[in-house]
Amino acid sequence: MNIKTITPDHAKRKLEQGAVLVDIRQPDEYRREHIEHSLLQPLDQIKQQGLPEAAQQASCVIFHCKSGMRTRNAAEILAQCCGGKEAFVLEKGLDGWKSAGLPTQADRSQPLEMMRQVQIAAGTLILTGAVLGWLVSPAFYLLCAFVGLGLLTAGITGFCGMARLLAVMPWNRQ
Repeated sequence: MNIKTITPDHAKRKLEQGAVLVDIRQPDEYRREHIEHSLLQPLDQIKQQGLPEAAQQASCVIFHCKSGMRTRNAAEILAQCCGGKEAFVLEKGLDGWKSAGLPTQADRSQPLEMMRQVQIAAGTLILTGAVLGWLVSPAFYLLCAFVGLGLLTAGITGFCGMARLLAVMPWNRQ
C-alpha cells in the first residue's frame, strides 16, 4: 500500500468527514504545539503498538510531523499499520498546516523541543570554544572537539548525553 500526500485544506475536509489525524512527533513537541484533535502516537510507539484505538476505528488516517519529512521517511511503516484503510501524509506537516492559515493549539509556556535545546546548547558551546580558542588560548578548541565527539557518539549510538543532561534541568521538569 502506498500512502499519498494530502494538502492541509484537503486534510481539513477529510477530518470534517471523520478522518483521524495522528501526530507522530515526540510528546515534548506535541505539548508545545499541535493540531487540535490530533492524536499523539510517536513513530516508535506506532512501530511497537500500532495505531491508537480511535485511528484503528477510522476509515481514513492522516499522519503528520513537523515538516513532513519524518512521515515521508516512515511512509512504508505507516502504511503497514493501516491495514488497507485510506491513509495520507499531511503535506509539509504542522508547518504546512500553519502556512495554510489553519489553527493550532500552542502552549509557549512549554519548553522548547529537546532536539532544539540540544542544537542550541551544542552550537553555543562550539561557538564559545572557537571564539575563546582564537582570542584566549588554543586549549579552548578542545571544547569544540568534546562537543563534536558527543554529537558523533549520539549519532552512532542513539545515546545523547547532552539531551539527558538537559532533561533534568528545571525548565524541563513536569
